[in-house]
Amino acid sequence: MLRQRVIIRTLGVATAVALAATACGPQKTEPAGSASKVPSASAAGSTPETSPSTDNKPADASPSPSESASQSASPSASPSPTVKAIMANGDESEQVRELQARLKQLKYMTVAPTGFYGSKTTAAVKSFQSKSGLTASGAVDDATWKKIQSVSKKPTADELRPPTVNEVDAPDPRCMTGRVMCISKESRTLAWMIDGKIVSTMDVRFGSENTPTREGQFKVEWKAKDWTSTIYHTPMPYSMFFSQGQAVHYSADFAARGYAGASHGCVNVRDKGKLASLFEQVQVGDKVVVYW
Repeated sequence: MLRQRVIIRTLGVATAVALAATACGPQKTEPAGSASKVPSASAAGSTPETSPSTDNKPADASPSPSESASQSASPSASPSPTVKAIMANGDESEQVRELQARLKQLKYMTVAPTGFYGSKTTAAVKSFQSKSGLTASGAVDDATWKKIQSVSKKPTADELRPPTVNEVDAPDPRCMTGRVMCISKESRTLAWMIDGKIVSTMDVRFGSENTPTREGQFKVEWKAKDWTSTIYHTPMPYSMFFSQGQAVHYSADFAARGYAGASHGCVNVRDKGKLASLFEQVQVGDKVVVYW
């Protein structure tokens, strides 16, 4: 009997482990397009994510000694050990953000500055160096930095931290009249527009392939500042419902994990402050256009 109890107990533990493992798929951490309670390794607003808007920042973005400008650079990489004259793959700083903004001015980068020096920044620097007659190493030495500064201007605050990480798409024709939340799946942005003019913009994400966000022209049916999903029982702050339960709302999971996750059909917004302001402006009956 004792042996039977041990066997049963062992099988029970194994079954519980198996059930726990199968109950934690990526989408199940993102109920109803809303915030996930799964802890995130990154802080909101500085998310490693696989998308055109990032610089391929790894999950652990700690710069390695061989790559970081904040640590001791090798003699071949820096002309002076007392002057920070090198930026390279893996670095993360405000100087990198300025570098990216200047490279964007010069059309070597198309994405918004992130402050993280990844593969896209490396490729942009290498291209600049090659066209400028410099050694195309992909790392910024003193000569490269001075050259970039000489042919670009000091970035403005908006250039360093633009209103959206993603570049806003051209508005759909249906967005050009009236009051409308113009939502582009192509650029993954929401533009709040009044009579054809963009008032504010923000980054958004959508449902997965199995639970897609519907496309078309809708209207805001009702609003709820503090709403909890009746299906997934998770918070959906600043919800603006527009299509059979699908809504524009803030997602803490999007803020933390970025495009590594997805919703169950809702339009997730990661900037809570911007959405709070938009929520106060949008009225029931305003248009919602979701398009590619």
